[in-house]
Amino acid sequence: MFASPVRVVRRETSVLALLGLLGALVAGAPAAAPSPRAPHVRAVTAVPAAAGSATPLSGYAIRSTAEVSDAAALVSAPGYRTTGWHPAGPRSTVLAALVADGTHPDPFYSTDQQRIPAADFTVPWWFRAEFTVADTSARTYLDFSGVVSAADVFVNGKQVATASAVAGAYTHHELDVTELVRDGANAVAFRIKPNDPRKNLTMGWLDWLQPPPDENMGIVRDVLVRRGGPVALRDAHVLTSLALPSLASADLTVKAKVRNESAEAVTAAVSGSIGSGIAFRRDVPLRAHETKTVAFTPADTPQLHLDRPRVWWPAGMGAQELYELDLAVTVPGSDAGADAGAGVGAGAGVSDRARHGFGIRSVQAPLNKDGARQYSVNGRPLLIRGAGWSPDELLRWDPAYTEDRLAYARDLGLNTLRLEGHLEQDEFFDLADRYGILTLPGWQCCTKWEGEVNGTEAGESWTQSDHPVAKASMAAEAARLRDHPSVISFLIGSDFAPDAEIERGYVDALKAADWPTPVIPAAAAKSAPLTGASGMRMPGPYEWVPPGYWYDKREGGATGFNSETSAGPDIPTLDTLRRMMSPAELTSLWKDPAAPQYHRSPSRTYATLKLYDDALSARYGAPRSLEDYVAEAQLAQYENVRAQYEAYARNATDASKPSTGVIYWMFNSGWTSLHWQLVDRYLDQNGAYFGAKKANEPLHIQYSYDDRTVAVLNRRTAAVSGLTARVSLFNTDGTQKYDRTVTGLAVGGDGAKAIALTLPASLDGLSATHLARLVLTDAAGREVSRNVYWLSTRRDVLDYDESDWYHTPATAYADLTGLRSMAQAAVSATAATSVSADAPSTSTTVVTVRNTGTGDTPALLTDLHLVDGKDTPVLPVQWSDNQISLWPGESATLTATYRTADLHGSAPRIRISGWNTPRATVPAS
Repeated sequence: MFASPVRVVRRETSVLALLGLLGALVAGAPAAAPSPRAPHVRAVTAVPAAAGSATPLSGYAIRSTAEVSDAAALVSAPGYRTTGWHPAGPRSTVLAALVADGTHPDPFYSTDQQRIPAADFTVPWWFRAEFTVADTSARTYLDFSGVVSAADVFVNGKQVATASAVAGAYTHHELDVTELVRDGANAVAFRIKPNDPRKNLTMGWLDWLQPPPDENMGIVRDVLVRRGGPVALRDAHVLTSLALPSLASADLTVKAKVRNESAEAVTAAVSGSIGSGIAFRRDVPLRAHETKTVAFTPADTPQLHLDRPRVWWPAGMGAQELYELDLAVTVPGSDAGADAGAGVGAGAGVSDRARHGFGIRSVQAPLNKDGARQYSVNGRPLLIRGAGWSPDELLRWDPAYTEDRLAYARDLGLNTLRLEGHLEQDEFFDLADRYGILTLPGWQCCTKWEGEVNGTEAGESWTQSDHPVAKASMAAEAARLRDHPSVISFLIGSDFAPDAEIERGYVDALKAADWPTPVIPAAAAKSAPLTGASGMRMPGPYEWVPPGYWYDKREGGATGFNSETSAGPDIPTLDTLRRMMSPAELTSLWKDPAAPQYHRSPSRTYATLKLYDDALSARYGAPRSLEDYVAEAQLAQYENVRAQYEAYARNATDASKPSTGVIYWMFNSGWTSLHWQLVDRYLDQNGAYFGAKKANEPLHIQYSYDDRTVAVLNRRTAAVSGLTARVSLFNTDGTQKYDRTVTGLAVGGDGAKAIALTLPASLDGLSATHLARLVLTDAAGREVSRNVYWLSTRRDVLDYDESDWYHTPATAYADLTGLRSMAQAAVSATAATSVSADAPSTSTTVVTVRNTGTGDTPALLTDLHLVDGKDTPVLPVQWSDNQISLWPGESATLTATYRTADLHGSAPRIRISGWNTPRATVPAS
């Protein structure tokens, strides 16, 4: 379920052992001190002869061209001595490799990234690998994408591609190197050009984080060595057509291209299977060097009509059912490893093979009567509850760390992740399919991808050479993503829609790839000639606004589809802050709101935390220490993130201007950050995380800041009845001022709501700062949702006339300073840990926490952290609930699930803290 970020390690004595580790490296601690370069770095991959095999290169030796005087023919020759070169993993940027081997410091701590000289990355770098082949009778291809930004490619001393051809991070390349490959050792070398995301159709970072000084130059996806026979099989995919609304049947169409690589005519047999129950076959005559598209349809292959198909659903709506396609092409006289050009003889063998998964589901996204994009899956409308995804800043790939984050997204009740550029590895989408997390991939704004736009705004100017790169990028990504049921659209623009020429290239490429889901012209409220209006909007905010802001149906409030929005800063926990910032930086963080914060953003707009800190001080009181500042931040982030998701959920079923989607900006940061993250770099969880988790629980009771209504939201499929809502208001000393119970509540499924009551506009004796406790119980009297708000009789006031693209200023603030006068609340906890026999690698700690105070004061936002014997958080962890508020005599039992190995042999403990709860730690073994 979980995997921890792997820490940067020292260079091992065995270089080959280090190469095996590099692919999983993710920054998690300061880098090791620089060590001498290995005397000779070799990256060697054994490639089998089996037709249909695709073997990734296991790693590279890399070095700056400024330090290599030898000609490319020598560098790319087998046996070339790489003395003084650096080892790199199979998917690596230059800087990722240099950080891994200790050449440069950890760029995730303090300002250490500024110590890395950017000048080192203004010249090309060599990426060199060797592979061995024991049989040259099979055809051999280099198959790759992910070159940032462009590369000259050489094999065994010969140039096989130029940088003008291998350009763009997403273009796909297949180079036939059969005539160059020899028995034994072979060499491939990429001369990688420097990256500039404003000049190249690659990747960039904008204002999300401090960009790496190498601009991610390198090879960030696998380079595959493919082997095959005389007929190649390519472009295999499955089109699905699901009967709606019954879901009673589905029609499948299997398509692929077969390519005769030989100089004579052949008859190839294309055969395939889907699961264990569907099989099909066809003979395909091919002239010399001819390519044909083969399609199996229900009309000619009746078994491709499925009754009662296993349908794929997003998480929370049903099961994530997946099928697998296995397709092969055989040729008489062809054996695995047979001479690809030797002609046809007796017998038959597999010439090539393709396998991959797919799902059966239907996605529709028409515009509603207000012009907003409304998604439905398998005929059922759903509110998109999402967040923006970020990869690692150095584009390092760790599948377990990725899975941990996707598990967190599902734990938060999110159903969608948006990828603006940085379109992740294949395994990411495999995991999204398995976890039921919908994805919205698309091109990036504010770089070369913005291009010539459909409007008067200024995009990046394109040359004629950019158009084929863009179209090829679209074709490659469409072919890669189309069969993933988690992928529900492609956004061909972000802040702007492309002009007619660029759009035509994208649309043609998507059509040629049989793209099955809606094509969106932009993430903003823009349109394009072919794809029309986006149905999305991007009004912000990206900076602090109060929680009540989200309920107004204007600016970034809860109406339509807001593709990226949040209240900006998300201050991590103290544990994380101390891992990422120096003591001096931590002092500045809470004492000096006007100080530039390196870990916020390179943008001048977000250089400081002043807007956020001013609001924090005005609403909660000026912080008295770093600990006080972080405690205030957790309260502020919990209430704000909760309100954002709650407002969009409440308004989703409105008759007028309903909300249809919201993407929190962002889900995570690729770096150690102070803003735009529901979960931090180290997978610790703070107020933003638990505010989102509370708002998105399946059956939920919530308060509305605009009209004081209390609503019950039901995200489950089935309707529910017999509910009871109890709403109580308290002064901060615990004195109850209002209490009302409503019984017999019923609410429909799929996001329906029911209004339980409206709180009075004023109450005698209610303090300026007060608390609202909302409790929902089911027909059996069991508590199914609890939600506690800290409110004020004085409201936040917004000046909408002064709104800009990133926020709406406040002219007055709610008074929550009364929270400072709350008495300390005594909280006790008991905990026990067990290991499941079915999953011995996973531990579960059950904690019962109780407010044992003798007065009336509640324990507000009590946080539980699972820690090891050194008081270090055990991460990742999934809590059933956390940051809870309890009144005297109340208790709650919570569970934490985590990997046993992450305790590192120590006994688990539970650290308790809270707004007005003294810190304590109790054993949990």
